[in-house]
Amino acid sequence: MKALIKNAIIVDSDSPHHGSTKDVRIKDGLIIEIGEHLENTKGETLIERDNLHISQGWFDSSVSMGQPGFEERETIDHGLQVAASSGFTAVALNPNTYPIIDTSSDVTFVKKMAEGHATSLFPIGALTRNSESVDLAELYDMQQSGAVAFGDYQQPIANPNLLKIALQYTQGFNGLVLSFPQEQKIAGKGMVNEGEISTRVGLKGIPAIAESLQVARDLHILEYAGGSLHIPTISTKASVELIKQAKTKGLDVTCSVAIHNLYLLDTVIDDFDTRYKVLPPLRNQEHVDALIEGVKDGTIDMVTSDHNPLDVERKHVEFDNAMYGAISQEATFKALLTIVSEKRAVTLLTAGRRRFIGTSNSIQENSPANITLFTTKGTATFTQEHIKSTSNNAIFLNQKMKGEVYGIIANNQLVLN
Repeated sequence: MKALIKNAIIVDSDSPHHGSTKDVRIKDGLIIEIGEHLENTKGETLIERDNLHISQGWFDSSVSMGQPGFEERETIDHGLQVAASSGFTAVALNPNTYPIIDTSSDVTFVKKMAEGHATSLFPIGALTRNSESVDLAELYDMQQSGAVAFGDYQQPIANPNLLKIALQYTQGFNGLVLSFPQEQKIAGKGMVNEGEISTRVGLKGIPAIAESLQVARDLHILEYAGGSLHIPTISTKASVELIKQAKTKGLDVTCSVAIHNLYLLDTVIDDFDTRYKVLPPLRNQEHVDALIEGVKDGTIDMVTSDHNPLDVERKHVEFDNAMYGAISQEATFKALLTIVSEKRAVTLLTAGRRRFIGTSNSIQENSPANITLFTTKGTATFTQEHIKSTSNNAIFLNQKMKGEVYGIIANNQLVLN
């Protein structure tokens, strides 16, 4: 593949060209020339767009697809196409498949299914066998097969000693442990944020303390045991404060927030629309304000789509019976750009690559071409036509957003919208 990107604003703090407008020539998967007024040569695809920005390729740290076992929700093949059109050159795949990804052969299977795509897939292996929080899964073997982290998707680690052992054991091979932030005995049968809205509509609530207690416990264990911990999709003010304190102590901890927890309030559940049934639940203004401050000051390391396709049988039912989850990958960048600057948005969308796979792809000559192309201009309402996933449980329908994704260049492939 040969391409010439013309007049692109480079948003990459690792690049010597950060903040400048340049032409970028790419050949056989490498950036071979960066300059001004470069001429288009024979056989090159010319890429020229209005207000064109480029950055290091984005990494989505929490994506569900379904395959194997739930192909009616989303296949790996189509899911990676959706990710590419949404601006992501890499995704971390959650292990909530059937069977759950808890062996090296499971990891090998999903990686094999992802071969040949522009967007790379990096499996997260289950931390415990069958994600039942009883016995550790074969973590080292999974890492050797390509797993980049270990966690039970939306399943809290009930046994604190199991987390301690996992943190100690994974230090031997630099493994990353994920711990979902919810104390299940306090969350109980709650479905939405506990507060004024849950009381008014008569739905059982999940109190914020159910999250902060688990976060506090996990951070205490991390301080004792050492190791590397990632806390996915936090949603409360107290969690932000606790993680900020832990970082000042020098603990090896990172965290993410789902884009819908940054953008939406629990007031949307007034109509019992199951698209808004997500875990952790949408919170009130106090918590959302704290999350936004956390992404701006660096306490929260990354923003994820927490993309979870679900078929109609799991979502178009009574609120009590609906499964947790929403698709939001197609809208992640555009929603984030309404909250932070393009520079901060890029930082939040690229940080996962360093944490999960330990690499970055700076935009400079002789570096691999791993690039997301986008614009910061324009506003539009997200409609049914913008949904590219197989499932339709889109949480951002009818929301007004900024910017647009033009495409990606990765794995020696060009994908343009």
